[in-house]
Amino acid sequence: MSKRNGGGLIRIAAATASAVRRAGLESIIRSQPEFRLTGSFGALSNLRSLARRSDLDVIVIDSDSIRDLLVEPIADAAIVLLTGVGDARSISRLLRNGVRAILSRESDPDEVLSAIYAAYDGLVLLSVPNAESLAAIYGDQPLEVGAAVSEEITCRETEVLRMLAEGRVNKDIAERLGISEHTVKFHISSILEKLGASTRTEAVTLGIRRGLIPI
Repeated sequence: MSKRNGGGLIRIAAATASAVRRAGLESIIRSQPEFRLTGSFGALSNLRSLARRSDLDVIVIDSDSIRDLLVEPIADAAIVLLTGVGDARSISRLLRNGVRAILSRESDPDEVLSAIYAAYDGLVLLSVPNAESLAAIYGDQPLEVGAAVSEEITCRETEVLRMLAEGRVNKDIAERLGISEHTVKFHISSILEKLGASTRTEAVTLGIRRGLIPI
């Protein structure tokens, strides 16, 4: 996804039929100085109209009525969906139609913020129940040769790990890679888990031992 526009602001629109929940989403979005609330709607039709006229980075939708999302993508913007829908078939179709984060409608503000940052940075974020729903359907399917799930460090994680070795802090890493600090935290958490490390220092040490960090 492209770098932030509008003076560094992430342009966001929200939609939900409930006025109360809409006010909640507006409050969450306005809580972050780097977010700009471009529009807030009670109907997806109005949101589609805005999406055709404006450049949006992220769209946050709170709804259990996902039929319209399954039929036609709203825009090129990444979509964060808060919903009670959790069957694997619907989740798969939603992901194919531009939805990048699927959370429970009862998610707390911090979870919604993390989903917005993740979606903006091109990541996919699912709640645990949704991820388990997909795993229950696809997890036991045989994998093709060479497509086995790997716990190897990715290229981007290697970049982050090497910057950790240089002593760089999250903010510096985020600026150098053009991603958010939330995304940096995701990468570091994944690195620690894959290396079996409990601290950044231990991760760097293990990275050196595995040849991930040149010395």
